[in-house]
Amino acid sequence: MTTHLTQKENFLRVARGEMPEYVPVATLGGPDVAPLMTMADPAIIGSFRGPGGGIDPWGVTFVTSEEINFAALPKPNDFILTDVTKWRDVLKAPDYSGFDWEAAAKADRKKYIQDPDKTAYVLSGYADIFQQFIGFMGFTEGLCAIYEEREEVEELFDYLLEHSLYITKNLLHYYKPEGYYLLDDTASKLQPFISPSVFKELLVPRYKKCLDLVREEEVPIFYHNCGRCEDLIPPMVDIGVNVWDPAQVQNDLVAIKEKFGPKLAINGGFEFNMPITWPVIDEEEVREKVRSTFKKLAHDGGFIFSGMITSLDWMDPKIQEVNGWIADEANKLSKTIYN
Repeated sequence: MTTHLTQKENFLRVARGEMPEYVPVATLGGPDVAPLMTMADPAIIGSFRGPGGGIDPWGVTFVTSEEINFAALPKPNDFILTDVTKWRDVLKAPDYSGFDWEAAAKADRKKYIQDPDKTAYVLSGYADIFQQFIGFMGFTEGLCAIYEEREEVEELFDYLLEHSLYITKNLLHYYKPEGYYLLDDTASKLQPFISPSVFKELLVPRYKKCLDLVREEEVPIFYHNCGRCEDLIPPMVDIGVNVWDPAQVQNDLVAIKEKFGPKLAINGGFEFNMPITWPVIDEEEVREKVRSTFKKLAHDGGFIFSGMITSLDWMDPKIQEVNGWIADEANKLSKTIYN
């Protein structure tokens, strides 16, 4: 198939709900491969989510370890808020007076974009209200507070929202992103941390205030929520989410596809579980799983293939070989599926 669109142009078509020329295949990039999009934090947020960890703008310490492949998580049992009714005494919004947004925007674009013709400039607006709250209190106390001190939690969420709105407004004005990334995990592998009704009452209206600003600028909205979160997706589509990333296989992705079509792009859709025969593995079985995923999710657009074998040991030569089969098969299908 002869294609005319660059990978970025084609990818953004999917993000806007339009029909692409071919199926975008997401990649983490590398020395010679530009990714489809950035998933970048603007400089004002800091680098605490990076492999070195650090302290976030609210004072939560993030740590990393080899066991979690150096992904940064709030430091265990180091909670800065133990009683939600005392949040006004403990938490103070970050002071950004004097921050040079214009200079930061130029520096960040240079930092994150290797090739502007291939990679969409997608940035976080730091609207992750739920994760921030859990970072303050931990899951046990935080979830209890949601049910026992609802009014206090709502007032704290409004306080966090003001910070998110400040970041989002300036991000849109100075950075001119090609996509807005809302990262707020509210689900585990098996089910959401909170009920769909609580999610819809507590979080969706606050997300909407940020996303309304983004939609006014006609910037595609990417929503990150891992695990089985399909019950939380419909209200997010209602308030403007264009792309669900990563759409993991614990969800009924076929049903989501049928319900929303290209209005909600599915970014993900693939996992290959490491077999009990490992490291013995059937290459054809791996490739057939990729083909099956395309058959289920690629029709009529609205699909970005992303996924790999379920292992974090990315440097293992056998893992790399299997992921190579997956990427090769996906790239072959990418250009033929819409012929």
